[in-house]
Amino acid sequence: MAKNLKKENSSNFDFALGKQNYVLLSIGFAIIVLGFILMAGGGSEDPNVFNDDIYSFRRITVAPIIVLIGFLFEIYAIMKRTNDDKQNDVAANEK
Repeated sequence: MAKNLKKENSSNFDFALGKQNYVLLSIGFAIIVLGFILMAGGGSEDPNVFNDDIYSFRRITVAPIIVLIGFLFEIYAIMKRTNDDKQNDVAANEK
């Protein structure tokens, strides 16, 4: 009897999210990393010389918007229901 329970428990193991969700999460992470890469740079080699490139449009406007889009995409990736989830809900309601 104990062997049957072990087999039954191991076969019912599921991840919290589906494969599609994890793919979307990795895409969102890549978008966030891209935004931070766009924010980098603009410094000066000589600390006594100020470099105005730090205030470029790319670093001040575009990069933060891309990072924000990445975080919103992450929220969408976590909240998205896959077809398997919908089918499991239907099956649970029928029981």
